[in-house]
Formats: sequence, C-alpha cells, structure tokens
Amino acid sequence: MREYLMPIFVVAALALAGCSKSKSPEDVSKDVAKAEQKADNEVTKSEERAQSALDKSYDRVNNQEIKFNNDAAHQTYNVAVAKADGNRKVALATCESQSGDAQRACKDRAEADYKSARADARVSAEAAVQRK
Repeated sequence: MREYLMPIFVVAALALAGCSKSKSPEDVSKDVAKAEQKADNEVTKSEERAQSALDKSYDRVNNQEIKFNNDAAHQTYNVAVAKADGNRKVALATCESQSGDAQRACKDRAEADYKSARADARVSAEAAVQRK
C-alpha cells in the first residue's frame, strides 16, 4: 500500500507547486487585456441601460406634463365660461329695467357678448391644448 501512496504524494506536491507558479508576462498581458475589454463592455451596457431608463422616465414625465397642461387649459375654459355666464345673467337682469325694443336690443347684446366670450374661451383652450 505504501507503494501506491508515494506516487500520489509526489503528484500532489507537483500540482501544488504549479498552482503558486507565476504566469508569464505574455499571459498576464492577455488576461489584463481581456479583463479590460470585459469591464469596458459592462460599462457600455450599463450606460445603455441607464440611458434607456432615463429616456423612458423622460417620456413619462413629458406625458404627465402634457396631461397637466391640457387639464389646466380645460379648467381655464370652464372658468371663462362660468364668468361669461355670470356676466350674461347680470346683463339680462339689467335689461329688465328697460322695456320694449330697448329691452330686446339689450338682451340681444347680452346674448351676443355671451356667445363671443364662449367662442374666445374655446379658441384659447384649443390653442393651449398640447398634442404629442
């Protein structure tokens, strides 16, 4: 049995001695070049993923900004129409102090002003609405 153990110990000793052996400068240079290339590839991929994520985030923010601006335009339109409606009611109430043709002309003017104000509000709202 001793005869078998001795060659095993010799082979193991040689294998261990070979493990701590330094590499040749050419091998080290190749390994360094490979490691640098791999690191560069990983950095490039990471930069591409980061840019893609930022682009997606920008699109989401941009869409939200457009939605906000469109909502603001709609609400501004609603306020303008409410003001026009209030002005119309005041004008029509004022027209009640008149009679005959003067009252009719006053009411017609109040209605025309109301329609004009609504049309102006619509034009302003449509101009403010953003489209992607």
